[in-house]
Amino acid sequence: MALDNFIPEIWSSQLLVNLKNELVFGNPLVANRNYEGEVSRFGDTVRINSIGAVAVGDYTKNTNHAAPETLSDSQMVMVIDQAKMFNFQIDSVDAAQQNPKLMGAAMREASFALANTAAGFLSALINSGTPAGNTLTAVSADAADGSEDGNVYRAFVDLGVKLDENNAPSQGRWAVVRPSLLGVLRKDPRFASFGTEANRAVVANGLVGTVAGFNILVSNTSPLSNSNPQILAGHSMAVTYADQIESLVAYQPELRFADAMKGLHVYGGKVIRPELLAKVEVDVTV
Repeated sequence: MALDNFIPEIWSSQLLVNLKNELVFGNPLVANRNYEGEVSRFGDTVRINSIGAVAVGDYTKNTNHAAPETLSDSQMVMVIDQAKMFNFQIDSVDAAQQNPKLMGAAMREASFALANTAAGFLSALINSGTPAGNTLTAVSADAADGSEDGNVYRAFVDLGVKLDENNAPSQGRWAVVRPSLLGVLRKDPRFASFGTEANRAVVANGLVGTVAGFNILVSNTSPLSNSNPQILAGHSMAVTYADQIESLVAYQPELRFADAMKGLHVYGGKVIRPELLAKVEVDVTV
């Protein structure tokens, strides 16, 4: 690869696209990106303001109003405090012998590795940010005799009830499961027997389906509890995330005949509406 033909802006943009396509927990269905345009580098902070509740009182005709209330406010800070990098080289002899050449494939691998790392960060953030009161009692996937009894489906219903109790909007709810839980769901006709055009459209757009009002996504970075998978669920208003490819540099190592590439991915996240998150542990070993 000739370095004088390298265009950093194009490579950088492509890497970020690949990254977002692989990042389930950073999917806009899960974590909103409302503040992403306000950050550009490691160490940036975004101060997120919120307004307290407004009181409602009785109106009496021909009577003066009470003095207007002073609204309370609060402030949260999201810090771009995560910085991950890659740095690889391709020997000139290897590059010459490969058709197609290796750089594009290597960049895709770097993108996947960065996405997997960021997904682990977001998964842990959401897991730890879910209030204890929104953590449901653990359930078993199957009945004691091994028959299918729909406990996983009922767990989604209970998660939905918890979000209902906290006034979460019905549109925009998501749940992330591990492949083992997806396997259980696919044995349940309430999930697997959807034959509508709408359901096929959902699957075509990258989701694996819908259950009890939740858009279902699957990720190996979804957390474990007592070696059992957890269902993390919530609304897209609950978590915000921002990332940036801060630097992408093509260079030739001084002591090698090789083309090298290094990149820096910076990101951060914040649980801003914890009451809109819920989770449950599912024992799939029964």
